[in-house]
Amino acid sequence: MDKSDRRVAFALVGVAIWLGGLYFVIVGLLYDRSPEFRYGALAILIGVVITVVASNLISLPGLPEKKKEAPR
Repeated sequence: MDKSDRRVAFALVGVAIWLGGLYFVIVGLLYDRSPEFRYGALAILIGVVITVVASNLISLPGLPEKKKEAPR
């Protein structure tokens, strides 16, 4: 398993967390359950952050950056 495969796997985990959070937000809104709504919103936030970081759309300090190839 190389580096890109791990990134895809972590991004998929982030998307799954995001979808679970979305489910809990909708259920919390429909049935007026505020704890489910809050935890669902938190799960959405965590899932989006995991997906963005795993996709390397933003750079974090301490992580290796993508190398830009020089134009030929």
